[in-house]
Amino acid sequence: MAPTLFLSFAHPDDESFLAGGTICRYADEGVRIVLSCATLGESGKAGTPPICRPEELPAVRERELREACASLGIGALHLLGYRDRELASVPPDEIRGHLVRLIRGTRPLVVLTFDPHGANLHPDHIAISRFTSDAVAAAADPRWFPEAGPAHEVSRLVWVPGRHPWEWTRDANPGARPGVDFAIDVGPWLDRKVSALRAHRTQAHSLQRNFFGQPDAERLLGVEFFRQGWGPPLAARPLSDLFAGLP
Repeated sequence: MAPTLFLSFAHPDDESFLAGGTICRYADEGVRIVLSCATLGESGKAGTPPICRPEELPAVRERELREACASLGIGALHLLGYRDRELASVPPDEIRGHLVRLIRGTRPLVVLTFDPHGANLHPDHIAISRFTSDAVAAAADPRWFPEAGPAHEVSRLVWVPGRHPWEWTRDANPGARPGVDFAIDVGPWLDRKVSALRAHRTQAHSLQRNFFGQPDAERLLGVEFFRQGWGPPLAARPLSDLFAGLP
């Protein structure tokens, strides 16, 4: 059976901004890709200038997310339905239970989420990182959430590191810097990654600022970096495969 990569993020666009090329690579290699998105980003931008009214934004961002998922090859999308910018106040066992059920139901080899600092200190990112890490641990223990299905032990927890992507790719040897355990060359999937990014039309201003407006946009879009949260010891670093060394 094909292995599964489970992604747990806070907002629509996180998947494309942070791991779009990596998702494409593994989808093409036959890995089953499952995405859990905690909110619909309804407190975010509606475009510059706005392309919809505020009350329409959740539905618009969901459509954008589904379009991006199709471009990336994400096989299953799960929307948790929490409110944007309120994840830190969600009842912890409620969201942990949702995530445990998804992890046990999909039985991933690798789980990918934000690092404990949320990559950029965004409160929702920090919250979903904590809840996902909790859920990975709980999913392996049959005493926790027994109603959520048979226990499942994830082999590796992977984090998005807390630096802007252009800062990594402009270093002479980014993989040698602290905090980089995986450096994934996504050049062959750049067109699909860009297509997924552009699907998030409401976020066009952020895309231009963070990616397309950078002088070396193609270079920074062509490599994605990750850290190992926990898992078996790494044989070397940076590795070029999130599944390296796993059974």
